[in-house]
Amino acid sequence: MFRTHTNGELNIQNLNENVTLSGWVQTIRDKGFMIWIDLRDRYGITQLVFDADRSSAELLESANKLGREFVIQIEGKVIERVSKNPKIPTGEIEILVEKLTILNESEVPPFTIEDQTDGGEELRMKYRYLDIRRNPVKDKLIFRHKMAQKIRNYLSEKDFIEVETPVLIKSTPEGARDFVVPSRMNPGQFYALPQSPQTFKQLLMIGGMDRYFQIVKCFRDEDLRADRQPEFTQIDCEMAFVEQEDVLEIFEGMTGTLLKDITGKDFGKFPRMTFDDAMKKYGNDKPDIRFGMEFVEVNELVKGKDFKIFDDAKLIVGINAEGCAEYTRKQIDELIDWVKRPQIGASGMIWIKFQQDGIITSSVNKFYNEEDLAKIVEKFGAKKGDLILLMSGNENKVRTQLSALRMELGNRLGLRNPKDFAPLWVIDFPLLEWDEETERFHAMHHPFTAPKPEDEYLLETEPGKARANAYDLILNGNEIGGGSVRIFDKDLQAKMFQLLGFTQEEAESQFGFLMNAFKYGAPPHAGLALGFDRLVAILDGNEVIRDYIAFPKNNSGRDVMIDAPSKIADEQLEELELKLNLIS
Repeated sequence: MFRTHTNGELNIQNLNENVTLSGWVQTIRDKGFMIWIDLRDRYGITQLVFDADRSSAELLESANKLGREFVIQIEGKVIERVSKNPKIPTGEIEILVEKLTILNESEVPPFTIEDQTDGGEELRMKYRYLDIRRNPVKDKLIFRHKMAQKIRNYLSEKDFIEVETPVLIKSTPEGARDFVVPSRMNPGQFYALPQSPQTFKQLLMIGGMDRYFQIVKCFRDEDLRADRQPEFTQIDCEMAFVEQEDVLEIFEGMTGTLLKDITGKDFGKFPRMTFDDAMKKYGNDKPDIRFGMEFVEVNELVKGKDFKIFDDAKLIVGINAEGCAEYTRKQIDELIDWVKRPQIGASGMIWIKFQQDGIITSSVNKFYNEEDLAKIVEKFGAKKGDLILLMSGNENKVRTQLSALRMELGNRLGLRNPKDFAPLWVIDFPLLEWDEETERFHAMHHPFTAPKPEDEYLLETEPGKARANAYDLILNGNEIGGGSVRIFDKDLQAKMFQLLGFTQEEAESQFGFLMNAFKYGAPPHAGLALGFDRLVAILDGNEVIRDYIAFPKNNSGRDVMIDAPSKIADEQLEELELKLNLIS
């Protein structure tokens, strides 16, 4: 056999045992009369030793032929190390090699296979199979596996059944762009890759499965960011005969279990916040509540003082950066330049310092006297040493800008410790949002989300005011999951399609299979989907999901390792009857 032990399990208890090990050559230290080699596999590193006194000339010659990343097998005896290494589990022993077999040679790798590598990100993605040998990448993939196992165990214990749903499905116009797949057997027609298994999990509830889950690949053809990939993994769940409270209880329990496993802390009941409160207090629907800096509106205190910027604004709102009154003019100017960047788009920012000596000063002293500024400071509940930052403008725009500033300050002040966790439910979202460009409503979540029962009457009169029976799970300022109570009445579903601008024919063409299923006794049902890649990253103290995917795409959606996407042969295009269309 290739090995009797892995490279991470031998210790002083194995002294004098004869063992066989296999793995990759990590490092070679040649002192002439003695050679040490670190042998690596997934489990760890074991030090091998060859020396002129105890090893044959032939064996030493073979050892001298080795290079980094050679795959070798050795046989030898476990002996005690003279110079021990307490940083690794095998650090008290080494193997006196008696037989060496080179299983495969290796070219010199394009970057060092070490925790601190010299390889840039694009290079490491091109040689991802080498990057995976490094502990930081390997450990993230192992962590991902462990989280998946815990989730499967938790849901299975709660009577959920894992069911696989189709990958080749029908394209629908709602949501992000679909990836489409041409059908050779049905020329001119296309499958789509699923953005989620939404309709299938609803059909499973109609089929009586009662509790379904799936850790499933989903696909969206959209612009990429650090926390997005064109293909991603989702923990997809659905439950029958439940209300919102039942869903929140199950998945609060699951998330709390994962958090307790990592931190040892019991998180108890997760706080809840309405969408309206989240927007009012934090400027976005996924607030990071690990720190304060809640928004304070000051329209009534600052208007009418001949400061045109405030007088002309719909909203003047600010945050209190505690302890930051000592910021220099240079530091404040840097923040002003930061909010003026195109990504934020603010025209400027006003500051008020409540200094340690009790003096209040500001960038608008010309327009506001000491009494005016004191009222603002009081409204914020500021203390000596605090810095108040104010922004103004269009209501929605300024909230978004101030939210970005709040998060930036949270980072700069060290208030967003990745080892601290603050879960939160955001509930009572709007059901619909109006799109000025298309002049029609779009579903805030998706077309199958039910309105709050008490708001259902608004669909006839003021649909834009109806709230959704929907909920998002937020962790550390990131949306890690979202779901809703579903529409299960065919007449209400038809009404929703109508509000979203579907003709009866379009609704029948796109979703006729679901509407037809509703005729056969659809139970009340609800569900939730969590972004598994994002959840794993945050639980491990990161926000970049790419590191937790074995073979990720780059920011352009390309797999630089296998060079995909790529062109296909003319013969394939002809077979799919696509070539003429592409030429024209």
